[in-house]
Amino acid sequence: MRLTQGVRRMLLLLFVALAAAGALVLVWAGSPWWWFAAGPLLALTALGVRDLVQRRHSVLRNYPLLGHLRFLLEALRPELQQYFIERNFDGRPYDRDVRSIVYERAKGVEAEEPFGTERDVYGDGYEFLEPSMRPIDVPDEPPVVRVGGPDCTQPYDMALLNVSAMSFGALSSNAILALNKGAAMGGFAHDTGEGGLTEYHLRSGGDLIWEIGTGYFGCRTSEGDFDPHEFADKASLPEVKCVSLKLSQGAKPGIGGVLPAAKVNAEIAKARDVPQGQTVTSPPYHRVFSTPRELVLFLARMRELSGGKPTGFKLCLGSRRQFLAVCKAMVAEGVTPDFIVVDGAEGGTGAAPLEFADHLGAPLTEGLITVHNALVGTGLRDRIRIGASGKVATGSDIVKRLLQGADYTNAARAMMFAVGCLQAQRCHTNTCPVGVTTQDPRRVRALDVADKSQRVHRYQRATVRSASQLMAAMGVKDPRDLGPHMLLRRTDPTTVRSYAELYEWLAPGVLLSEPPASWDADWSAADPDSFGARPHRMPAG
Repeated sequence: MRLTQGVRRMLLLLFVALAAAGALVLVWAGSPWWWFAAGPLLALTALGVRDLVQRRHSVLRNYPLLGHLRFLLEALRPELQQYFIERNFDGRPYDRDVRSIVYERAKGVEAEEPFGTERDVYGDGYEFLEPSMRPIDVPDEPPVVRVGGPDCTQPYDMALLNVSAMSFGALSSNAILALNKGAAMGGFAHDTGEGGLTEYHLRSGGDLIWEIGTGYFGCRTSEGDFDPHEFADKASLPEVKCVSLKLSQGAKPGIGGVLPAAKVNAEIAKARDVPQGQTVTSPPYHRVFSTPRELVLFLARMRELSGGKPTGFKLCLGSRRQFLAVCKAMVAEGVTPDFIVVDGAEGGTGAAPLEFADHLGAPLTEGLITVHNALVGTGLRDRIRIGASGKVATGSDIVKRLLQGADYTNAARAMMFAVGCLQAQRCHTNTCPVGVTTQDPRRVRALDVADKSQRVHRYQRATVRSASQLMAAMGVKDPRDLGPHMLLRRTDPTTVRSYAELYEWLAPGVLLSEPPASWDADWSAADPDSFGARPHRMPAG
């Protein structure tokens, strides 16, 4: 008979408890020497029981006794890393683990790093921010970004760092509850992901960005089409502050999201209006529009159905011509989204084909700068806010993305770390050891919502505070005063250039009047009535 997963996780504790009982029997039989075995075994049994009932560490609740190995290895990690570095076993300079930074901030610990950086500051690609000779005081309150263009009647003040799109189904109910409660405590936004709007998103009252994907989960007809009536009903909820149309995501642009069959229980099937126990794959494209102009008009319809709430879309940038075609459609129709979220190709997901993750889509830097330039060049930038997502985890990540053209940032992976993710990379197997990416009730219960929501709140607050401190050191009070000249990169051992020099930055409205040569071909080929580019004749010869 095969043992269940729950029994297998408890085997070590059961073995220790039985051994302790056996040793006690031998002591009772008149062999006092067995106390040397019974004592430690009883102590281990007590420790295992404590692991089961405590709420601070999810891995210990799911793996009593055995889970302590993880904390032992974590404690030894810096020394082991330095051991290998000193012997050049890995060939790489030591760089502080971002996951450790997130864990420390989530726990309310701000660790200092002795002896300064160990990064190669003379190596190609080294980047650094430009400090001011006259820094300013750090503001008491973190800055926020007003999201809402001229057609928006219910604008929203967005935090500099928010929870990026992660669906219920991909994440467990307790993970969603912890993220949303943390957002409610900290006053930042929580993107629902494309998996629908559920009670777990609504229970704690955190601000929501309701994301609609190609499957239209949560506002879907029986035929799989967009249901405007259900959308309007849910978008009117006070917790929903913005609505977002997902075109693509960084980890797997060009294909829809995938939820493995093992995760599709009755609750998720009901929330998504899909069959239980079957793999759910979103279509690769939307059925409600097929051209840039239709996309822009559909966004306007979504905003109207939502009662005037901020409406936007998310994409991993591919063709610059196609995005320019959307900009042309905006100009022609006089309609703009209130925000655009640029998702970098370095963004993560729990299930994606390896070659899609490694080779398709623009990295966040290139995507962000391109979208910013396109909106500036078409005179639309002041109407549209830009969000950035893709491996955003630290205060310096936020500042760099703001310098590159973003107004605010979203984080997914770092928020998962804050709720206890160990990056075991078993998201698609339904066997997450800490209850973050599983629908197994026994594993989910290990994630304590009260504790993890506090960690989410602390992490977000400390990271935004770090960004504010960096900006103050740069002499900047308002994020809008950041510029690309403040971020520098070493391009070779003797040359340092700023982002203002490394990249082209368009003047407002220049694409409408006199497109620069580097943009002219794409601008001319962009068609607001087709996502396929107009034929562009190659020069003869």
